[in-house]
Amino acid sequence: MTKNAKLIMGIINASYDHLTAEQIYFQLKSENVKISMATVYNSLSYLCENNLIRKVPMDGFADRYDRVKRHDHLVCKRCGRLMDVSLQDMTESLQKELTIPILSYDLKINCICEDCSKKERRN
Repeated sequence: MTKNAKLIMGIINASYDHLTAEQIYFQLKSENVKISMATVYNSLSYLCENNLIRKVPMDGFADRYDRVKRHDHLVCKRCGRLMDVSLQDMTESLQKELTIPILSYDLKINCICEDCSKKERRN
């Protein structure tokens, strides 16, 4: 693993903010790390392919990157905010319903976050 990939993995594992590639790039730049956006993307791709981080695709928003610790997500359909939620692992229940083995699953629950709900009530 390259030095840059280790730095990026450290940033993701220390964050609970579900960072975009651009946010990771700017954080590295603020720490005076000499890195290109292409290197950030290549490192993220390497880390995802090796199951060291996980990519959270976001419809209509930039993809986010997250720790591999088992958890699910709430996604605000208004602002794109991504929030962790810890639900019971459903792998066993799902496996009983299917005839093929489940390798993993990602659950994203669409919602309207508290901030967006408040804005809607005011309008």
